[in-house]
Amino acid sequence: MAIETATLAGGCFWCTEAVFNDVIGVEKVESGYIGGHTDNPTYKQVCGGDTGHAEAIRIRFDADQISYGEMLDVFLATHDPTQLNRQGNDVGTQYRSAIFPHSPEQEAEAKAAIARAQPDWPSPIVTTIEPMATWWPAEDYHQQYWDGEGQRNPYCLAVIPPKIKKLRKSFANKAKGAVA
Repeated sequence: MAIETATLAGGCFWCTEAVFNDVIGVEKVESGYIGGHTDNPTYKQVCGGDTGHAEAIRIRFDADQISYGEMLDVFLATHDPTQLNRQGNDVGTQYRSAIFPHSPEQEAEAKAAIARAQPDWPSPIVTTIEPMATWWPAEDYHQQYWDGEGQRNPYCLAVIPPKIKKLRKSFANKAKGAVA
């Protein structure tokens, strides 16, 4: 087993967490905040848009089952990387699309993944590649949100199932819930 870490911001962390929890080889997904200037930010502070943080997920995955490049392909296909500082109705820099590489190799793969994905989108991809920064785990009630409260949250019910459906259709060989 070759455990690696990916840190990605694709809008609402509840939505990206739900997608990656359904990916084969993913060991753990944690929601949190990265890329800002406030120590130990709270959800309320980050949602206010003044801390500079992005809602993000940190993923521990087995690179023997799914490569970092494949993780990025899933990421760029299951959110809209062409929307600047927003995902759907969520607006602000805290909802930006960003990749936070953990190494120069991950940075090179991030550039390659964006180039691979661009032909699939009608507008330019605006996903940024940002330097690794301090990771702040989100409050406990945000962790594994879709598996609990999210199943009763109207926003999540509208946004998450289409993302998971796209994962299972476009990446059937990488999705835990794919129909054989």
